[in-house]
Amino acid sequence: MSPATIGDMSTENEYAPSPTDWVRETVEKIEATGSTETAGFNGMGVILMTMRGARSGKIRKVPVMRVEHDGVYAAVASLGGAPKNPVWYNNLKADPKVLVQDGTTTSEYVAREIEGEEYDLWWKRSVAAYPDYAEYQKKTTRKIPQFVLEPVE
Repeated sequence: MSPATIGDMSTENEYAPSPTDWVRETVEKIEATGSTETAGFNGMGVILMTMRGARSGKIRKVPVMRVEHDGVYAAVASLGGAPKNPVWYNNLKADPKVLVQDGTTTSEYVAREIEGEEYDLWWKRSVAAYPDYAEYQKKTTRKIPQFVLEPVE
């Protein structure tokens, strides 16, 4: 993965705002202020993931709860405990290259879906960062997927 490929996401390709009101409005707020710190939920922080749409090829932006440990982030595909994965799950599976904005800093990352002991460790971290995840898991029969977002070096 080259920086030019990631850079294309923010400049040269078409951005397609989310059809979901709260997602679109949160992204607009982050872009207007230049920081994710203005867009948390219930006093808890978010990061902004920028990725390529799996079907459209367009640039997509999605806020997710901020779950961070030693410079690595988790992206929890909860969709509020819905019976299906969020659309962005398929985007990351198709193209794991993402930009992550945390506060005013944006960096390149690669997403990797996790399982087993690694999943369990990050699930504890995810629930600690956003306790509603535990309730979301109770609302669905699917195991809520998690990705780790690792920095590109």
